[in-house]
Amino acid sequence: MLQQNEWVYTEKLKEHFMNPKNILQGEDTDAFDGVGMEGNLSCGDQMMVVIKVDPAKEVITDCQWKTYGCASAIASTSVLSEMVKGMTLDQAFDVSPKDVTKELGGLPDNKIHCSVLGDKALRAAINDYFERNGMQDRIRKEQARIVCQCMNVTDAEIEDAVLEGARTFYELQEHTKLGTVCGQCKDEAEGLIEKYCHLHFGS
Repeated sequence: MLQQNEWVYTEKLKEHFMNPKNILQGEDTDAFDGVGMEGNLSCGDQMMVVIKVDPAKEVITDCQWKTYGCASAIASTSVLSEMVKGMTLDQAFDVSPKDVTKELGGLPDNKIHCSVLGDKALRAAINDYFERNGMQDRIRKEQARIVCQCMNVTDAEIEDAVLEGARTFYELQEHTKLGTVCGQCKDEAEGLIEKYCHLHFGS
């Protein structure tokens, strides 16, 4: 059930939510050249993105998707699927949540994390294409790095916490329990908060 305050959205976002583009019909992905899955159904958000590729030009000719996410995830992936058609695989891989948010005309800060599912699933689909076609050297995967040894918290978990609203070290601790034992990771964690705020919110 949508709450009234969820509609503090742009007209373009509402249009892509009410009339999403390029939704994958059915479950069959055999006709596609790359398939990417991101998220977890137990958390309520899961995203699948599938692509067709012109092998001679390495250009995405079709991009379809399916999600169980919220309005923001639906609208973000709908507009992403339109943006990447005609892009090379490398161009599409570098599309960021900030690019998607800009194309939508903005998203409330507490919904930015929803826009991440689509681009992560797209990158997984591009990597899948490279793997299927024997181009392992082209696969780009980010390896999570442990920042807080005591609580085993990674930089990826810090990024997720920032996307979900953490802006201070204390808020990051509430999200992840990072730094609650020895506290030696505080300076690095604060640097990562600043980095991810700039990356995703431009602040």
